[in-house]
Amino acid sequence: MASYTLNKKAVANIRKLIEARQYVLDSDWGESQPSADDENAYLAKHSWDDYAGWHVGLTDGATDETKGRYAFVVGDFKRVHRSGIIACHFRAAEWRHKAVELAAHDLLQVLDRKAGIG
Repeated sequence: MASYTLNKKAVANIRKLIEARQYVLDSDWGESQPSADDENAYLAKHSWDDYAGWHVGLTDGATDETKGRYAFVVGDFKRVHRSGIIACHFRAAEWRHKAVELAAHDLLQVLDRKAGIG
């Protein structure tokens, strides 16, 4: 099983997007998450740093500037999806990637407070 490091720059970027209200509260993550074609289209117009900013995890040992380096995407490259954060939290918890799990939990709380949920 791969191991992951928390992508602190992405967490900061995602918080910034949430503060700017660039989020979707209700979506089906299975339908909303970026496909390989979506990733390629985004990378054709944006930097690897921009791409990394949507991924809460960094795959340990993977080469920088490869898609395999970036894990736990939480948005569609336009907006953060609450369902994406929940999926990230669930997968990280399931696979025991504690730093990513806790960061996703924190991001969910930030989003919910901003959106007035709870």
